[in-house]
Amino acid sequence: MRPDQISGARIETRALTKVYRGARRPAVDAVDLTIEAGEFMTLLGPSGSGKTTTLNMLAGFEEVTSGQIRLDGSDIAPVPPHRRDLGMVFQNYALFPHMTAAENVAFPLKRRKVGKKEIARRVAGALDLVHLGDHAGRLPSQLSGGQQQRVALARAVVFQPRALLLDEPLGALDKKLRESLQLEIARLHKELGITFVFVTHDQEEALALSDRIAVFRDGRIEQVGTPSELYEAPASHFVATFLGDSNVFTGHARDGVVDTGWCRLRAPGGRDQGPVALVVRPERLRIGAPAGPGANVLSATVTDVVYQGAFRRVLVEFDGGVPGQVRDTTATGTTRVGRGQRVEVHWPEDAGVLVPHGAPDAVAGPSPAVVR
Repeated sequence: MRPDQISGARIETRALTKVYRGARRPAVDAVDLTIEAGEFMTLLGPSGSGKTTTLNMLAGFEEVTSGQIRLDGSDIAPVPPHRRDLGMVFQNYALFPHMTAAENVAFPLKRRKVGKKEIARRVAGALDLVHLGDHAGRLPSQLSGGQQQRVALARAVVFQPRALLLDEPLGALDKKLRESLQLEIARLHKELGITFVFVTHDQEEALALSDRIAVFRDGRIEQVGTPSELYEAPASHFVATFLGDSNVFTGHARDGVVDTGWCRLRAPGGRDQGPVALVVRPERLRIGAPAGPGANVLSATVTDVVYQGAFRRVLVEFDGGVPGQVRDTTATGTTRVGRGQRVEVHWPEDAGVLVPHGAPDAVAGPSPAVVR
């Protein structure tokens, strides 16, 4: 299978809603989302945010309460799953244990009554695509978890779907294998050219794989953007604290200054913005080195230093009782501090982002000020 053999579909949802009987609120609440043809779109959010329910409605496994799902302009909400021309990959692989890898991959083609010669050709091509051509005769029990997931990927693309839906496909794998399969999934997307819709709660995975990310919260989409847009310019307190580590200083903004009640911090923008959260990523903070002109400078006490291989996290408590963290690489970082040491932490004025102040109640963290 080559990219010119499969064309990606444009997927749109319009006011897509799912309400379960007896529920206090919709599981998915009037979601509008456009996924361009050939795009890698990730639906990201905490448990219960509506991302998997949205994917299951796209697949046809959940009935739509109201709204539309359009595939290249045609409403497919009434269309049964097997007629939507969408591939699906699950977290638990969902392979038939009594069938070989080749037989599992061939299954959707047999259901579509494809001829034997064509089935053999497509199965061989799909297994080669996931580098399992020499494992065609093995049962799932004879394959590793990563190999089983590759068979599931091959089965999902062998009938040449217009889009591939992936429901946390790497969640059951260990970290190293998960990272390896992330590269495989990215390669498959590039080679096949079809639309990928990927569900995960893993922020790093979403940042690594996606063309764009839709961040879900309480059944709605909080923000849609590229990985860099969401990380560098979050539109809300929730997105800022859910996607990556953040130092958060809450207060009132006026004339480009945030008054927290215990300190005043320079921030981008000059208009009055009322209650805000100033978000600063930990890699933008520095300890010890001379601060540049206009930098924010705060005194703090080091509460812990965590070595994490490629970088170290320095946990601090700012004067005023607000916790925070600084991150630098172990190779080039200059941070040499210990627990209990008094330090000055600084960052450039333009390193922070102002967002409307609101409690990130779906995110667990050590404090309201620094959330991992």
